[in-house]
Amino acid sequence: MLRTVFLIGDDSAAYAELGNQQDILGISVSRFRKAEDFLDAIPLGASGCVLTEIDLAGMGGFELHAALVERRASLPVIFLTARGNVSMAVRAMQAGAFDFLQEPVDSAALLRCVRAALANEERQYWAAEKQRSLDLKYGRLTPRERDVLKLVANGCSNKQAAKYLGISHRTVEVYRGRLMQKLDLTTLLELAAFAGTCAAYRADANISMRTSAPGGAVDRWMVVRHAPQTLSARAAREPQPA
Repeated sequence: MLRTVFLIGDDSAAYAELGNQQDILGISVSRFRKAEDFLDAIPLGASGCVLTEIDLAGMGGFELHAALVERRASLPVIFLTARGNVSMAVRAMQAGAFDFLQEPVDSAALLRCVRAALANEERQYWAAEKQRSLDLKYGRLTPRERDVLKLVANGCSNKQAAKYLGISHRTVEVYRGRLMQKLDLTTLLELAAFAGTCAAYRADANISMRTSAPGGAVDRWMVVRHAPQTLSARAAREPQPA
């Protein structure tokens, strides 16, 4: 995956250094004089990082960063300025910038910062890809399979899930087998881990918990847990059906 360092602003010694080092870094360098030109040209899902001056003609560096945040772009932003101060650095970091560098900047420090930003962006990219994969798997489940998943992932036995859903024990087993197959899971510990990491599942389970009738034992089974648990610990806490 080729990553791009987007340089925004006038040419500087720092920008020239990155241009000279792009083959060594295994990156491409793309330069824009104005933030507006960059925003118009940046492709959807671009990978890399942004190195921008704060003082730009037209839209400034802080405004550019805000525009990227509004677009939910995952590109880390490094600010570069020759007239920086503590308040500017604080503002940049509070806004979520990756780093704040003041010129003249040591070339080795600049390259370390860019490498760190690219590594951070790559970790976020693969984490997002994993999350998309989990959400897609969850999306393949039928509404009834999701009901069974919520109950089983939160400690219900097949018998308890069947009683709550008003279906037979055997039917719960069938749904459970299907959902495990669709999610590519083989054990209850894997299922618990899935429930703790899949955003779509957690959102759905939280909605179910808010809309269920309060106060009942069954409702307590629907509380979302976010860490795998051993079968013995689960069984010890499992409410017994009346």
